[in-house]
Amino acid sequence: MLSTSPNAFAKVWRLSWPIILSNITVPLLGLVDTAVVGHLSDARYLAAVTLGATLFSFLFWGFGFLRMGTTGLTSQAVGREDSSAVRHLIGQSLLMALGIGLALIAFSTPLIEFGLWLLQGSSDTQALAASYAHIRILSAPAVLANYAIIGWFLGQQNSRVTLLLMVTSNTINIVLDLWFVLGFGLKSDGVATATVIADYSACTLGLLLVARQLASVGGHWQPERLFRWRAYGELFRVNHHLFVRTLCLLFAMAFFTAQGARMDTVTLAANAVLMQLVMMTSYGLDGFANAAEALTGKAVGANDWQAFGRDVRACTLFSLLTAVTASLAFLGFGNELIGLLTDIDEVRGYAATYLPWVVVLPIVAVWSYLLDGIFIGAIQTRAMRDTMVMSLAIYLLCWLMTRPLDNAGLWLSFTMFMLVRSASLGLVYQRKRRTQWCRSSSSS
Repeated sequence: MLSTSPNAFAKVWRLSWPIILSNITVPLLGLVDTAVVGHLSDARYLAAVTLGATLFSFLFWGFGFLRMGTTGLTSQAVGREDSSAVRHLIGQSLLMALGIGLALIAFSTPLIEFGLWLLQGSSDTQALAASYAHIRILSAPAVLANYAIIGWFLGQQNSRVTLLLMVTSNTINIVLDLWFVLGFGLKSDGVATATVIADYSACTLGLLLVARQLASVGGHWQPERLFRWRAYGELFRVNHHLFVRTLCLLFAMAFFTAQGARMDTVTLAANAVLMQLVMMTSYGLDGFANAAEALTGKAVGANDWQAFGRDVRACTLFSLLTAVTASLAFLGFGNELIGLLTDIDEVRGYAATYLPWVVVLPIVAVWSYLLDGIFIGAIQTRAMRDTMVMSLAIYLLCWLMTRPLDNAGLWLSFTMFMLVRSASLGLVYQRKRRTQWCRSSSSS
């Protein structure tokens, strides 16, 4: 049933490994930030960086549609062999990123005040976090442009650019962290400044790579496709759906953290440790989902449904292997992994109680990662939005019904959220595979 060709496996792995490796560099940077600021004399600086970084992880990833939408549309343009569309998609996406980035800077004061109010914290920490945030917001155009650049290259089945940009950004960030904080004594503001410089450095490299790639894409710029609102219709439609979907996902994650925090400090800490294990699984699953975006998008653009089926099967096998391996690892070595993340006995014991949920989650969630990738490639973003809204509603309803169970109810609700995401996307996929995604390429 899931048999496929060695060539399909090779394509998936070639696209996936740079993304998986680049994902692994993200927590490395977080560890360096924590270590550098955590060794200062005052814990307020570490708290400020934590608050500020949390704010921007939500704020910037809320515009992650610039990566996903660009990947899906570009991959389909590649499948159609429409070089003009490939060229203009990067131009449109970069202009959109610039506009959103400048708007975030222009409205930075109310955004930062509101975001830090939601995150709470002591008055001293809030002041330091606000200073950090007002520096960090300056990188908004570069961060969003990097999303568009990575999405464009991924749509052309070039995932090594993702790795190159991430390694460049994180290396510069780590070096400047050490220099500004330990050398110049800039403390939390030094961490923010290092991040801004690193983001613009990666963006500059990305733009140079785009310019080089455009030379081989062919075609010429058409101003009417860059500077007329009507030309952005499809990009706006796709990104609108993805924006709503991403906001729902971010809310679901924030709700989980907030409910744990309302219980007690030990619950919050234990849930954070367990979520780190969940995120470890996502590094691999994201890589294969991104490969699915590029490969299925090209197949849909070319109306080649045999290739579509082969690529879906290859991505499915890789994703399942990753999920099963993660579940078995958590089952066999979960307590040891918890011990690596915390040496607080109370937190370790409490986390071990809820470890079975983390064992189950990879098998439940793998389908949502994979199907997200397929649906992005196929530009079925409305279905992604609708199923996410439904999943979030069921998640919140389940939480209301299981509140007397406290943290067990929270984990049950979150697992139900992932299960409904997987099941609902799976049903839509099966219907479309029978009715739309089944025509032979010869019938086009």
